[in-house]
Amino acid sequence: MAVFNRVTIVGLGLIGGSLGMAIKRRRLAKTVVGYSRKSATLRAASRRGAIDAGTTNLRAAVRDAEFIIVATPVDAIVPLARQAARWCRRGAILTDVGSAKSRVVHSLERSLPRHVSFVGAHPLAGSERRGIEAASKELFKGSICILTRTPRTNARALRAVARLWKPLVRQVVMMSPQRHDQLLATTSHLPHLLAYCVAGSTSRSSLRLAPRSFLDVTRIAKSDPDLWDDIFLSNRVEVIRAFDRFDRQWHMLRKLLAGSRRTELRRFLASAKTKRDTLDA
Repeated sequence: MAVFNRVTIVGLGLIGGSLGMAIKRRRLAKTVVGYSRKSATLRAASRRGAIDAGTTNLRAAVRDAEFIIVATPVDAIVPLARQAARWCRRGAILTDVGSAKSRVVHSLERSLPRHVSFVGAHPLAGSERRGIEAASKELFKGSICILTRTPRTNARALRAVARLWKPLVRQVVMMSPQRHDQLLATTSHLPHLLAYCVAGSTSRSSLRLAPRSFLDVTRIAKSDPDLWDDIFLSNRVEVIRAFDRFDRQWHMLRKLLAGSRRTELRRFLASAKTKRDTLDA
């Protein structure tokens, strides 16, 4: 039985397209409407089974929807949500899938009309690929979705967003936008920056002989810079703090290597390995 009558997805890239496919597969909505500026994207989304109907008119896309998901790059979430809210029905719920939360959540909580509720969300799933052709109905399987809660969050809206995500992911977790940004700066944003650095510091001549370990470490450096610069800048305070913590570890490791301090080096590596091994337990 459908949980929602009409869900609108604004933005039909990897995440938006995959979400549409997953919602339709689990029959969580009677109708899934897609919005994109490009008709070709709407045709591709329809062909791939991500939407039931599509439009390039934002007003038409959101007008009758009870649930609107903004699945765009981070820098576009606030302006698009504000624009969409002008045409939302009373009681409509707006949410997003952005990788940085504090700025988005606080901006929209202060500026949306009272008849529209907003709940920040972030499914911890993705790929270095981008676009509707990369979408997959299995993208969220086994993943975690973080929902952000503040003193201004509407309880009914929060429950509704949780009802949408719970059938699609392994676990739904709630926390403040600030806590989200702290965690993701360390576990996602910093690793992406490090992958870009490793790839960027390697000479082209060396790439021909790069082993599998190099490919593993730098895979996420294939991610679209137009998407990730928005994420880094939106969460730059927490990313810089994560950088500082990493920098202390990096300089310690450099000292151990420079001084040929084998025992301490092995202890350093073993401690890091133990942390990583816990993820496989």
